[in-house]
Amino acid sequence: MSLQRAILADKNIVDRRKRHRNSDVAKAVQKTRERLSQQSGNPEFDRELLKLHARAMIGGATAIPLLVVTISAAGMLVGMGGEVVIWAVMAVACYSLLALIARRVDRAPVADIKPAAVRREFLAAHCVSGLGWAYFAWLGCGSCGVDQFQVIKAVILLLAMAATAIMASSLRGALLSTFAVPVGVYAFAGARMSAPVEAMMLGLLVVALLFFSYVAGHLNRSSLMLLSFRSEKDALIAELETAKAMSDEARRHAEDANLAKSRFLASMSHELRTPLNAILGFSEVMAKEVLGPMGNANYRNYASDIHESGQHLLNLINEILDLSRIEAGRYQPHEEPVSLLTIVEDCCHMMELKARNKDIRIVQDFEPSLPRLFADERAVRQITLNLLSNAIKFTPTGGEVRVRVGWTAGGGQYISVKDNGPGIPADEIPVVLSAFGQGAIAIKSAEQGTGLGLPIVQGLVAMHGGDFELNSKLREGTEAIAIFPPTRVMEALPAWPTRAVAGARLKSA
Repeated sequence: MSLQRAILADKNIVDRRKRHRNSDVAKAVQKTRERLSQQSGNPEFDRELLKLHARAMIGGATAIPLLVVTISAAGMLVGMGGEVVIWAVMAVACYSLLALIARRVDRAPVADIKPAAVRREFLAAHCVSGLGWAYFAWLGCGSCGVDQFQVIKAVILLLAMAATAIMASSLRGALLSTFAVPVGVYAFAGARMSAPVEAMMLGLLVVALLFFSYVAGHLNRSSLMLLSFRSEKDALIAELETAKAMSDEARRHAEDANLAKSRFLASMSHELRTPLNAILGFSEVMAKEVLGPMGNANYRNYASDIHESGQHLLNLINEILDLSRIEAGRYQPHEEPVSLLTIVEDCCHMMELKARNKDIRIVQDFEPSLPRLFADERAVRQITLNLLSNAIKFTPTGGEVRVRVGWTAGGGQYISVKDNGPGIPADEIPVVLSAFGQGAIAIKSAEQGTGLGLPIVQGLVAMHGGDFELNSKLREGTEAIAIFPPTRVMEALPAWPTRAVAGARLKSA
């Protein structure tokens, strides 16, 4: 039950700093999921298709009337009379009605649109606009004397048909509603004429109507597909926003918890060390029988064990507190000019006895002279001792540890400690660099430790603005490199001139 509650708690994580944003994201996710669950013909997509059709009609509101006015002016020039003017007024009025309906639908909220009613309204308006073209198809030109007038009418109807197929593709059936009657009227008017060209034009109109209906259907499916893609994109964005909000909130909780832990441990230094110092002091007095001999030898052995265990526990607490202070940003470095060569050489001498007990040879490979480094001497010593301790711990008996100190290619200085131990697999390097992390091969082949040495080294090097690298190969060994940046290297000042040199300079001047 506790696991289920934890999972539910994780799923209900929200960013409390942005309440309105989380509600908007939740609404967007719900809305897009509903739209994705629908298929063609359901209200949500139909509303958007009707919106697209309304915008297309508004966008092309001047195209068809302009064509009508142009045709009317040309008819007046060729002597068609007032009939063509009546047709132009009728056609423009019909298209104005369609444009008014489109504007009303475009301004209405999507949720208020009733797809079935609006669709019927649009189809009826298209039928009304088709009556104007039907009247045009019925017009004759006996007095104008224009040859092939029926062919010209057919070409004009084809142009209007193509424009309508493109503009009205978002509404299925709009093309047939508009031009089914005009094509029928053209066929009835042309039935009294027996010219083969007119018959061919009638056949072309019928075929064109079917063809443009097919094209409009494909354009309608393409519009529907684009709406589906847009819904999927909106769903993906909404899901990403939700995941990001959850991730940010979870990360903030984790950072707060980690910072609280680090501050707690860093502030517990005195409370933890005070009783341990008493335990170490009294156990050492008892083990060495300072106040007199102990009646039982086992008590003396127990006192020695207590002292050793307390010393081990104190070392562990010191490492934990050091790492906690570094993570909490409460480590106070005392930076001063130090000699990296001198510090590393002293550390090698300190670890010489431990290495000799395991028959391990420490080889020193130092640059002959290096300028001073502006750093915390205690931190540099701890870095070197931790690296040497790890190398000696994981180097087999009779092995070798090579310690190098020198220049980097960029002008900085580095400490390198290389052993010929079992090595670390590449996938375990992030583990050993984490707090309390240890590699599997290292645990099996050497004495176990706390797993805090390398994280402390990494934190201390980062505190100095440097880099820490850990390179290892199985059955070949491991090399740990602590790099100090060039900004830490102090330039040597020129020697102060002596009196003789200063006098010679004055004479020459």
